[in-house]
Amino acid sequence: MVIRNWCYLVLSGLLLNGCALIHDEPAQVRQLPAEQAQLSHVIHLANSQWPQARWWDAYHDPQLSSLIVLGLANSPTFQAAKLRIQQSQSSVDLAQSTLGVQATAIAAQNVMRVTDRQTTWPYSISLPTNKRGPWYTLNTVGVGADLNIDLWGANRAGVVAAMGEQNAQLAETAGIQLDLASSIAQLYFSIQANYRRTALLNEQAAIAAFSLKAHQQRAARGIEDDVNIAAAQSELYSAQQQLLAAHTRTVQDRETLRALIGMSGQQPLIIAEQPWPQLQQSLPQALSFDLLARRPDLQALSHYVEASLSRVEAAKAAFYPHFDIKAFWGYNALSVGDLLKHSFQQINFLPGLYLPLFDGGRLNAHLRSVRTASNILIKNYNQAVFDAVRDVAITSQQLDDLNQQVALQQQKVSAAQLTTNSVQAHYQRGLTSLYLAQEARRTTLTQQLLLVDLRAQQVSSDIALIKALGGGYRGEQPAILGINR
Repeated sequence: MVIRNWCYLVLSGLLLNGCALIHDEPAQVRQLPAEQAQLSHVIHLANSQWPQARWWDAYHDPQLSSLIVLGLANSPTFQAAKLRIQQSQSSVDLAQSTLGVQATAIAAQNVMRVTDRQTTWPYSISLPTNKRGPWYTLNTVGVGADLNIDLWGANRAGVVAAMGEQNAQLAETAGIQLDLASSIAQLYFSIQANYRRTALLNEQAAIAAFSLKAHQQRAARGIEDDVNIAAAQSELYSAQQQLLAAHTRTVQDRETLRALIGMSGQQPLIIAEQPWPQLQQSLPQALSFDLLARRPDLQALSHYVEASLSRVEAAKAAFYPHFDIKAFWGYNALSVGDLLKHSFQQINFLPGLYLPLFDGGRLNAHLRSVRTASNILIKNYNQAVFDAVRDVAITSQQLDDLNQQVALQQQKVSAAQLTTNSVQAHYQRGLTSLYLAQEARRTTLTQQLLLVDLRAQQVSSDIALIKALGGGYRGEQPAILGINR
């Protein structure tokens, strides 16, 4: 009993003295509390069921939905993100493989020459003195096994880190899908707005051409001078410039959209004009901390932080002694014919104890590196939370303001249209000239163009708010709220 206790004391002393010392480890920075993600009470947000996963279906535009589905199917960026998920699964499988027994089949042939000055058993004992021995061939076949005893949890921490990085890849893939879908929707509605601008600008150009002709006829009769002709020409040139700009924007948007959805230049991209979508006019209150789970970028950063903290735990565990057990069962023989005989059977059982006595410098440098990397990720996560709250607050306020501006602009269009209708009615009764009727129409067209611009901004802000809210993505809230260790 005394000998056994003495052995335990010696072993305990070896374990304690065999640990490398941790020094100058950077402190973990403070992570932003979840309460900081709460929005101001003046911001009114959508309920928890908005937006949906396929948020674009809420616009009730089959043409838009088909474009987004096609883009998600053909996008090389999105497909590469999916491949990264598969790659991360391989990393998880590799990390998990360290937790169990590693078994290996062994078949080897070792050719050697042994002299009398060597002590290699069993050849050197039979060699003549001062003679060089012959060549020997050692044949080995068997099964080996290796078990790493994860006493301090280093391997388990590696598995958790790999799984965290895989979850981050999943969230990043959702973020790429959201970016792609929102970009397609923005381009699509920009094209729809340009269709309306082009139609209105064509009317303006026609009125300007009619006005120029009228002034030229008056000048030819001596009723007007050339100043009015120059002004009319300037208006016509301005309308033509705006038409050219609208056409250029349409071509640019169409080609950018073609690239996003993976359509070649030889394939026709036909986009028919559609009515403006019905947008959600009221944004009920309710979101608060749920914003952290709705944003794929926040979820990805959260999982990266979790993985980095697990890397820190694994780096700390490397300072302690670790154990493994190696075993071999098989046969060793000089002749292949004797290889499987029972007398040549060999069994090895090798427990191992590794003490990081002289590795403290490398281990401390590695620990500082992984801790600093983790702190950087936490800082990035904190900033991302602030940015997410800012994005939602700004876009929701912009959308609310645009909703009001659109309502006011519609009233202005109605008032201008009423004036135009009145002048048209007077013209039909012969009470006014066609020139004045056309000029009255010009005012209405100007207000309608302003309404198109506001409606385009309104739809764009609606898409931006959907993106700021995560586009219907749902992550795991506890994974974000429980990062601090």
